[in-house]
Amino acid sequence: MRRRWRSWSRLHRVLVSIALAVVVLVIAPLTTYAASLRLQYAGEPSAEARTRNHDALWLGHAWVDGRKTAADVTALAQRLRSTGIRDVYVHTGPLEHDGSLPLAKVSPKAAWFVDAMHAAAPAVRVQAWLGDVVQPGKNPGMNLDDPAVRREVVASAKAVLAQGFQGIHYDFEPVRSGSKGYLAVLDETRALGTTLSVAAAQIDPLWYLHAIPIDKWWSQEYFAKVASRVDQIAVMSYDTAMPLESLYGGYVAKQTKLALKVTPPNTVLLMGLPAYWESNPSHWGHAETVTAAVRGARLGLGDSNRQNFGLALYVDFTATEDNWTAYRDGWCLAP
Repeated sequence: MRRRWRSWSRLHRVLVSIALAVVVLVIAPLTTYAASLRLQYAGEPSAEARTRNHDALWLGHAWVDGRKTAADVTALAQRLRSTGIRDVYVHTGPLEHDGSLPLAKVSPKAAWFVDAMHAAAPAVRVQAWLGDVVQPGKNPGMNLDDPAVRREVVASAKAVLAQGFQGIHYDFEPVRSGSKGYLAVLDETRALGTTLSVAAAQIDPLWYLHAIPIDKWWSQEYFAKVASRVDQIAVMSYDTAMPLESLYGGYVAKQTKLALKVTPPNTVLLMGLPAYWESNPSHWGHAETVTAAVRGARLGLGDSNRQNFGLALYVDFTATEDNWTAYRDGWCLAP
């Protein structure tokens, strides 16, 4: 009986120790982190935190493969007139893993769309959205450390510019924090002399998460290196796993502040808006809303007079009227 009691006593102590370790190492930090995000979402946004007319919109592939018509372009131009959107990133790829792009096959109506948009909305810049999955996070995938691959990528960018596009928008995922190949392809594309923008990973909110090899976050230092090489950097501030709207909004506010600290004044910083619905462990649709993202970005911006700042909606083919209303009412209209 005593042996059995001693065994249970030892097991009990072990279980208690494990429980305490979980509380100290997991639950307590997460609770503190959640509380800090909720505080980021508190208060009222500054009345000055409104559109600077540097906003953007991601457009799907239907605009360049023949599915859209002239009437669709007219409707798009009409919608954009009541917003601060001055750039559209139209999906013109995807690139092959070797960096090449069979334009005639994947984007046969690209030149038509560019001309139509220029006529319908001359104040809106049309950029070609190019990208691919990249190594080492995805294999097979593009190897940006390979100079031959980067040469093909730049050649593809040059080819779409010849179709009339006014800029290149890169969306390579998942780019690992510290990737030298990614910085190199940005430098090499700059030599084309065109507007260059990128879809960027979120900044590590806890100072060490970027070191975990899941390619989700960039260090603030690496974000700064990317931002210094481009004209626009759009943070993909969604798929955060935040379970509550207040926590998600606080997360966006925190991301906005972190990015503002290291984005050069001459680079336009854009915060992404999740104009799509999914419910899964990485993106809870009831929490990651356009309303929360807009309010979070405004709170993060505060009363800053920085003009090179905007919001970017992702993506046109999933955006609902409620998404557009939340963007316009929360960001574009005077208080």
